[in-house]
Amino acid sequence: MIGLLLLIIGLQNDTITTSSHDLDEVVIVSHKEGGKRSIKGQVATIDEHLQELNHVELVRRGSYAWEPTVNNMQTERLSTTIDGMKIFYACTDKMDPVTSYVESGNLQSISLNSGLNGNPQATGNIGGALDLKLRKAGFLYDHALELSSLATEGTQEFHGLSGLNAQVGYETNGNVQVYGADASHSSHRFYVNGGAFYRHADNYKAGGNRKVDFSKFQKVNAFVNGGYRVAANDAIETTFIYDRASDVGYPALNMDVSKAEAFITSLAYKHLFEDSKLESWETKGYYNHITHVMDDTTRPDVEIHMDMPGESWTAGAYSLLTGEYGKHQAQLNLDSYYNRLFADMTMYPGGAAPMYMVTWPDVGTLNVGAALTDNIRLNNESSLHLSGKLSWQHQRLNNEEGYKALGVFFPGMKQQYHQTTGRIAANYQLSIVNSKLSIGAGWGSRAPTVTEAYGYYLNNTFDQYDYIGNPRLKNESAIEVNGSYQLSTLRSQLSVGLDANAFFFSNYIIGQFENRLSAMTVGAEGVKVYGNIDHATIANVSLTAEWRPVKGFRWSAKGTYSMGRDDEGDNLPLIAPFTYQSRLSYTTGSLSLQTEVKGHTRQAKYGKKYGETETAAWTIVNLSANYQLYQFTLRAGVENLFDKYYATYADWCHIPQKGRNIYVNLSFEI
Repeated sequence: MIGLLLLIIGLQNDTITTSSHDLDEVVIVSHKEGGKRSIKGQVATIDEHLQELNHVELVRRGSYAWEPTVNNMQTERLSTTIDGMKIFYACTDKMDPVTSYVESGNLQSISLNSGLNGNPQATGNIGGALDLKLRKAGFLYDHALELSSLATEGTQEFHGLSGLNAQVGYETNGNVQVYGADASHSSHRFYVNGGAFYRHADNYKAGGNRKVDFSKFQKVNAFVNGGYRVAANDAIETTFIYDRASDVGYPALNMDVSKAEAFITSLAYKHLFEDSKLESWETKGYYNHITHVMDDTTRPDVEIHMDMPGESWTAGAYSLLTGEYGKHQAQLNLDSYYNRLFADMTMYPGGAAPMYMVTWPDVGTLNVGAALTDNIRLNNESSLHLSGKLSWQHQRLNNEEGYKALGVFFPGMKQQYHQTTGRIAANYQLSIVNSKLSIGAGWGSRAPTVTEAYGYYLNNTFDQYDYIGNPRLKNESAIEVNGSYQLSTLRSQLSVGLDANAFFFSNYIIGQFENRLSAMTVGAEGVKVYGNIDHATIANVSLTAEWRPVKGFRWSAKGTYSMGRDDEGDNLPLIAPFTYQSRLSYTTGSLSLQTEVKGHTRQAKYGKKYGETETAAWTIVNLSANYQLYQFTLRAGVENLFDKYYATYADWCHIPQKGRNIYVNLSFEI
């Protein structure tokens, strides 16, 4: 919920970072800020950082590139941006979520907006919005201020400040190796920082020393950020990211990935206003190109070899104006992007001519939107947050072959479509003595994704059905209600919190059985076509507690229950069962120790109607420690201490999680 005071979880030196208004939670990635973070520090994967956020779970198809879900909703109902930039995955099987194309080395933080209160650049964010903030060295100021805004006239000029950081890590399970280094230089007028990160992992072992084939990967990420002050209150910033993963195995799928490659770049102009109700103005243009190549050449006993490449191109811009007048703090954002998605498949049956099929028919999407937010300070104890966005979208199928193939199932379908979507949300916060109350509501809609509207015979290994898109889908919409309450003692030695939300959908989009069509994929059970069902409901409630009995000790716990139902009362798929987590930490001087117990109950209410099968209950124990000496930080730990063999409800096709894993990493900063 907006304004929820998050309970502190983790090590003594990890404090929570929240925004006073529009952010639900922030997890810090860079070592340069205090805040909630992964116990593995900057060596942790993006997925491990995401796991620290409330409302977030991860769908896992292998040991690489997990798909974030927020409030038990997957990519279709989320908005994920990198520094406000729209990026779209290029894999029809969602092997490459947006979060897979960055690294801990070039991120400062990951911010979360739960539900319909999205960030200004978010579109279609019924479930929530994630924004990955890049780490930038920033300009130098007096009083050691960082570049979150530009300095004013008369600021003392520094000759420059340089820094160097390095990290190395190793994990025994899967022979995981991590190496990273970055450097930075800042002055009053110029800054630059850049670096590189490399990860390598072999096939890991599940509990009981059971090897999980096709779970290896390797990845390299390089980045450069730069800024130049053109005037006292004006600056230009630029970013370039290159990310490439190769030899990536996916044990839950029929195919692996030979290459997932991204080029991401942007150019921004920033201006600070003086003696004005306006505060700042930022305009950014960006471009990114994603290439994703799936194949099954490393799989044994393949009946029909297939190649499945996909590409995504996105160019966009946004302009964000902020201001403050009286009790109002407002933001106006105008944004637009154009994205193209193309994917095809070539099958090579032995002794016969290759068969070719277009699975994404080169869909071009133009989206233009305007967003407005207003934080209103009603008095010293209460505030009201209002937000809204309106977007218009135009789509065109540029590939004639793909358009005609889909037209066989939808005679008379058009080659161009347009939709209008929007969202509006309000949240009221009240703070009295040691308690905080937050209540909110909103309405939002989203257009069908390219897969849902135009996908062609996309095999889903979750339920073993081939899926076909439906260009006649209606926009999906939802009403959200949410509330939270937090109570703490005078000295915050004990605090408890309750957080709940519910989403009531209309025209919910999901795959529906189509018995008149035959499957194309070998071994598929049949065909489903995306359609709208009248309504659906998803609800979540969590209870958190934290206790600091004596100096140095901290205990925290969290339990979350969720449910999801369709219009016939049947369970929706991939809805979390009751999950729980408890952490006890002790800190003395530069040494911190932590033990953690986490798990979930048996998934009794699973989506059998949608091909989901039951998941057994599980509990694991993790241990960790870190020690800081001057510029060095040493971290070590044991995950899954008792080598439990288990899979979570979100592990695709119940692929097992890692067994016992011992890790150690060292970071250095000057």
